[in-house]
Amino acid sequence: MARHRRAFLESVGQVMDGGSLLLGAETEALERAFAQFAGGAECVGVASGAAALQLALTALDVGPGDEVIVPAMTAVPTASAVCAVGATPVFVDVDLATVAIDAASAHAGLTPRTRAVIGVHLYGRPFDIAALAKAVQVPIIEDCAQAHGAVDRVAGAVAAYSFYPTKNLGGIGDGGAVVTDDPEVAQRIRRLRAHGAAALYVHTEVSQNFRMSEIEAAWLNLTLPFLAADTQRRREIAAAYRSAAPQLRWQTDHERHVHHLAVVRSTDRDAFRAHLAAHDVGSAVHYPLALTQQPAYTHLMTAACPNAEAWSAGCVSVPMFAELSDAEVEGVCAALASAPT
Repeated sequence: MARHRRAFLESVGQVMDGGSLLLGAETEALERAFAQFAGGAECVGVASGAAALQLALTALDVGPGDEVIVPAMTAVPTASAVCAVGATPVFVDVDLATVAIDAASAHAGLTPRTRAVIGVHLYGRPFDIAALAKAVQVPIIEDCAQAHGAVDRVAGAVAAYSFYPTKNLGGIGDGGAVVTDDPEVAQRIRRLRAHGAAALYVHTEVSQNFRMSEIEAAWLNLTLPFLAADTQRRREIAAAYRSAAPQLRWQTDHERHVHHLAVVRSTDRDAFRAHLAAHDVGSAVHYPLALTQQPAYTHLMTAACPNAEAWSAGCVSVPMFAELSDAEVEGVCAALASAPT
C-alpha cells in the first residue's frame, strides 16, 4: 500500500471535493476498466465478493427450494451466498491434484432441483469450465475471488470477484464485482445492490444495500494498472519455490495461474509448519476444514468428499505476495528445499 499512498490521498481529496461518496464517477470508471480487464460486456461494483455471489445467484433466479452445486474445498462464503438466497448448497468433491471442482462429481450431484453450479478458481488456478459445463448443463457461476487475471473472459453466466485487501487486486476495504455478458443480469444486479430501486424511491424488488464506496473504487482504479506486473512477479516467485522444492506436493500448475496463494499439501502439517518457522518463514492454512466439515454445514452433506477433506487436512500456504524481495524469496526457497514432505 505504501507505494500508492500519495496518489491515493490525492484521489480521496478529489472524491471528497466531488461530493459523491456512493455510485459516482470512480465506481463507473472502475466498472468500465474492470469489465475490459475481466473480459465481460458488463461489470457491476458491489460491497464484497460474498455480495457478488449472492447477487449473481438472485439475478439468475435462484431461490428457496433450489439447489446449487458447490465444491467442498473452498472458502465458506461460496456456500453462505447460496444459503443467503434461500437455496441449498450441494457439496461435491474436487480433483486431488488441481483442487478444482470435479466435473464427474458435479454431474453426480445433479437433481431436478439443481439451478446452478459455482466453480471456484481456487488459489488463483483456473478450473476447466468447458468440462464442467458439459457435465452439468446448467448455469455456471465463476467464483473468481482469488483469480484476478487467471481468466480473460467470462465463460460462465456470471463471474464474481472479491476486492478484499489480501486479494491480488485488493481494496482499501471490502469490495466486489459481478462481470457478465448479459445486460439484463447486469441491470438487475444494479437494482439489487441499492435496495431494489429502479429509480429514486421506486423499489421494484426486495433487496438490501450492497453498494461499493467511491473511496474503494478510487483505490482500485489506482492499483488496477499495476496488476499485470504484480501477477508476473507472483508467477516468478511460484516458479522459484517449485524449482527449489520439487519434492513437495504443490497444486498442479496452469499457464494462467495467478498464484493468489502458494499452497503445498503436507503429510504432517504441524511438522512442516514448524520447520518453516524454525527458518523464520511464516505460513498459514487455507482452509483447515472442507465445507463438509464445517459445523454450520455438516447437516447439508449428501456425498463423501474425500479429496476435499484430504486437502484441508494437509494444505499449507507459504509466503506469496508481489512485494517479496529477492532475498526473502531465496530464504523461503531454502526452507522449502529442506522441508519434510
